[in-house]
Amino acid sequence: MSIKENLTNIKSKLPKAVRLVAVSKFHSADEVAQAIQAGQTVFGENRVQEAAAKFDEVKKSFPNASLRIIGQLQRNKVKEAVRIADAIDSVDRLELLDEIEKQAAKIDKKIQVLFEFHTGEESKSGFEDKGQIVEALNRMAAGAYPHIEPKGFMTMAPFTDDKELVRASFKKLRALRDECAAAFPGMDLSELSMGMSGDWQIAVEEGSTMVRIGTAIFGARDYSQAKKV
Repeated sequence: MSIKENLTNIKSKLPKAVRLVAVSKFHSADEVAQAIQAGQTVFGENRVQEAAAKFDEVKKSFPNASLRIIGQLQRNKVKEAVRIADAIDSVDRLELLDEIEKQAAKIDKKIQVLFEFHTGEESKSGFEDKGQIVEALNRMAAGAYPHIEPKGFMTMAPFTDDKELVRASFKKLRALRDECAAAFPGMDLSELSMGMSGDWQIAVEEGSTMVRIGTAIFGARDYSQAKKV
């Protein structure tokens, strides 16, 4: 099926309250443009260098396209990430917040962030200590990061056929969100980015507000795209 047909199929199954992030890593600017023309506006990219090359081109024709960085972010890539992205969904350490604030302040840009919390997938990054997330939120409440807007949390469930383990991962993130939202009522921490092509249905059942889907939209990844940047 075409990108448009894939998007129509997925959106027909998603509750209206759940946003779709089309993961476009290793897919071309032309494929992103096809998705935009089919009505998709929000995209996720893992690699800052690839995302910059792609979305600098895309935004010439589609300035309203929204980009979210969803991959682990190195400090030396933060400057470029802040420049090109509307949100960084993979904040996994306090030092990264310091650098995001530093670079956002330089260009006087407000940027949204999600805290990535490790809930089971061993190969992935994320805060493992919720106490550090609470510390980050305390710093924000005290005004330490005026250019950063915390919006919620992200996680990746373990790669397993055991649906109950996947469900437990999502429940863990929802519980963290609820705990932090109660502790910081002045902040909007409602976003839960959880669920991908293989498990988004379970994620939605457990309260996901944002799902990240790539292959089911764009098809198999073209890894030659990575060699172009």
